[in-house]
Parts: sequence; C-alpha cells; structure tokens
Amino acid sequence: MTRISNDDSRKDEKRIYQETDEVVVSGEISELAVVAEGEDRTTWFVWILVCCTSISGLLFGYDTGVISGALVTIGGDLGPAELSSGQKELITSATTLGALIGGLVAGMLSDFLGRRPVLALADVIFIGGAIGQAVCHTVWSMIGCRFLIGVGVGVAACVAPLYIQELSPTRMRGRMVVVNVVAITGGQVVAYGIGAAFEKMHGGWRWMVGLGAIPSGLQFIFLFFLPESPRILIRRDQVEAARSVLSKIYARATAEQVDLKARVLSDAVKQSVYIANTTTLFQRIRMILINPTNRRALIISCGLQAQQQLSGFNTLMYYSATLFKEIGFDNPTAVGLIVSGTNFVFTLFALKYIDIIGRRKIMIFSAPGMVLGLVLASVAFHFLTLKTGGQLMDGTQYSTAWSAIVLLAMIFYVASYATGLGNVPWQQGEMFSLEVRGIGTSFATTTNWAMNLLIGATYLSLMDRITPAGSFGFYAGLCLLGWIFDVFCFPETAGLSLEETQKIFKHGFGIKESERLRKEKQSIAKSEKVPDAEKASSSSSA
Repeated sequence: MTRISNDDSRKDEKRIYQETDEVVVSGEISELAVVAEGEDRTTWFVWILVCCTSISGLLFGYDTGVISGALVTIGGDLGPAELSSGQKELITSATTLGALIGGLVAGMLSDFLGRRPVLALADVIFIGGAIGQAVCHTVWSMIGCRFLIGVGVGVAACVAPLYIQELSPTRMRGRMVVVNVVAITGGQVVAYGIGAAFEKMHGGWRWMVGLGAIPSGLQFIFLFFLPESPRILIRRDQVEAARSVLSKIYARATAEQVDLKARVLSDAVKQSVYIANTTTLFQRIRMILINPTNRRALIISCGLQAQQQLSGFNTLMYYSATLFKEIGFDNPTAVGLIVSGTNFVFTLFALKYIDIIGRRKIMIFSAPGMVLGLVLASVAFHFLTLKTGGQLMDGTQYSTAWSAIVLLAMIFYVASYATGLGNVPWQQGEMFSLEVRGIGTSFATTTNWAMNLLIGATYLSLMDRITPAGSFGFYAGLCLLGWIFDVFCFPETAGLSLEETQKIFKHGFGIKESERLRKEKQSIAKSEKVPDAEKASSSSSA
C-alpha cells in the first residue's frame, strides 16, 4: 500500500506540472509588455519601505557583531572568573543554531502568513532575547538568550530580503536588497562602536546586548504601516489591493500603466498560484528537490550561502576583538571597528553597482581578492608566531610590523568580501518561482546558518590544532573552491524579473541563457525608446 501511495503522489505531482504548463503567459519576456513612466527611478515610497524593512538587517548585524566586544568584557559576571574557549564557542554558536532553526521555518511560514507578520514575529523575539541577555547571570542563561536572539536573526535574514525583492522595481531590485546588507554592516559598525564605548564600564556588556531591543521595537511599530507583497496579495486573490501597492511603487506611472503592470504580474504568477492552491507543503518541498529547474536554483542559492560562510568571514565578526587582543593591540574592540567599518564602506560600493555591473561579474572579480587577503594573513601569522611555536599566547610581545600586516590583510579581505560575497547570496529569492520561493529561501538561509554554525563552533579549536597560519590558509582554499563554483555555475540575474529568472534554469545552470535573455530584453527596450524619441521629435517640430 505504501508503494502505491508514493507512486500516486509522483503521478499527481507530474500531472500538476503538466497542467500548469498550460497556464503560462504568452511570450518569453512578459514583463516588457508594459513600461511604466519613471520605473527606472525609485520612489520615496519604496525607499521608506526598504529602509523600514532593513531595520531587520541592522538587528542582524548588531546582534551578531555585539558579542565580539561582550566576550572580552564579561569577565566573571556569569559565574566563572573568565570564560573558557569552550564557553565562548557555545555562546556564539547558540546564536547560529537559533538562526538555523529560524531560517528553516521563516520562508515557509511567510508563504502561509505573509512576509510582514513574520517580520513582526522576529521583532518580538529580538526584544525578548535582548532584555533576557541584559539581565542574565549564568553562562547557560546567556546561551539560552543568545539562542533566542538567533531565532530572530534567522527569521529576519530569510524574510527581509524576500520582502524587499517582491516590492522593488526589477531594475532596482539588486540595489534595494543591498540596502538591507548595508544595514547589516552598519549594525556591526554600531555594535563595535557601542562595544568600544562601554568596554571600560563595569557591566557595560549588559548595555551592549540590551540596546538591541530599541530598533526592534521601532520596526514592530513601523510594520503596521507597511503593505504586504503584491505577489502574496495576488496569490490571495486580492488583486485590487495588489494594484494599490503597485501604484505606489510606480508612482509616476499612469493609471492604465499600473493596471497593465498588475495584469502582467497576475498572469506571470498564475502558474505559481495554481500550484500553491492545489498542493500541500510536503508536495512543494518535493517539487523543489525533484524538478530540475527548481533543483538548479536551489543548488546555486545554497552554494552561494555556503560559500559566504565557509569563507570564514563571520569568525572576524565573532572573534575579531579576541584575535586582535592576542596579537598585541591595546584597544582590540576599536581595531575591530576598523574591520567592520571597511565592511560597511565597501558594501556601499555594491549598493551602487550591483545592478550596473551585475551579480556574476562582481562575484568573479571580488573572490580572488579574498583569497589573496587570506593568504597574506596566513603568511603574516606564520612569521608573527615563530617564537611561540605557531600559536598565539596571551601576554606575548609580538612584532608590531607583522601585527600591522595581519590587520592590513584583514582589511583587504573584508573589502573584497563586502563587494561581492557579502551581498550577492542574499539575492537568493530571485532564483525561485513564487510557489516555492519561501521554501527555497528557507533552505538557502538554513544552509548559511548551518555553515556559520560549523565555522563558529570550530574556529577557536581550529586555531589551536592547526595554528592561526594554517587556519587562514585553510579558509583561503575554501574561497578558491567557491570562486570555481561561481565561474561554472552562477548565472547573471540582474535586469531579469522574478518571473523571468526561473526560465534560465530549464536546461542547465543558465549562464549562456541568462546572457541571451538579458540581451533580448535590452534590444526590446531600445526598440521601445526609438518610437518615443520619434514622437517627441515630431511633436516639438509641430
């Protein structure tokens, strides 16, 4: 009986795909069926919406960055006279474990409840976790509160980019998602700044972790005034509400153009709505795994998220103050602020150019810089620790020249990371069709946090076992493997609508197909501009 039911399930899924193949928009590039006035410019409505949503990114960055300064100032406040390496790893890893669980359920939950309510849920979790950390007095209560914060971080990291993508004009989508990443890096800068300010105060770490409740409370209030994603509204058959949101996104467009935009979007997601309404969650999870188009999108999005974490970047966020203290810097939290500041500044570069240069080119050109920075750090650590047998020893006077080279290498590495790998993986939502978008982003975000957990939980132990030089050389090798993956598997998605992106994965990873589709769109756009220019010329001569 079990075998029969499984076979029937496969037949049902095959039937669903065969039936929905008939419910497609005519023409390959449906989005260009209508061009709205001023759609290449972002309205104040979109900017306000994105900035309010990006408070999630600020919380993400703050709560992952603040622990670096807190770990070196907790002292004996949690019981032990000093936290051991194992206790530090548990405190940092608890956040990542919570984020893994939060990220796993967030996308699927947002498909059911909507993007906005799930972000509000994340804010409630942030508030509870921040206050809990500020008042805890034992190591295990701190671990529990960091786990709770992690759940909020995982939910926000998954849903905030997804919500922004679905509310942004196609030509500005990459830039709008990078605003959220700018907020993440900005949150890390704020965390290091507050860490430096409270470093000398007794119990100052409680202020560091507790202040995270303020922005989460503000966003919770702002969410009452933000709209739901138009795609979710159409999926709920609330077409008029979706049209109202589109009229604000394309504020310079005429009423007819907004109507056409709504119709085009409604037709484009009709197949996804049909699948969502005729399948269970379990069937859609099977679809993302067994359908080749969905599976290729999942491989790329999960691969990019794994690459982001296996590069070792978050070890700097979690342990930079500890690392710089060990190599001899007098104010390690302030030095960590330089690293997080570099991350923030170069994320601004990506904010401007990610839609102009493209996701693929930015990744391919920036990854070698990460490899070079890590190799230089490995060499510097080798010579820095020659007199201590390759290990870092507290209280040892190390060469200031080699310590400065370590810092320089870290800055170069972080600049390369922030330009590409820190941003591009969070464009993950554009890889998936609407019916599996929440599931796909959940899987990709879970991959991110699973790799983060692996790196965060093993970093200090790895430094002890294979030395700092070996550890950074190991991360350099992983970055090189990630670059190879980008070259052969990652297509360009800049300029393609969310509905067009899935087409490039039908017969492979779509590197050549994406270029063909983008060129075709560009030629159509040029042909649309020529008649407009002729009309303007004839009207002026008249």
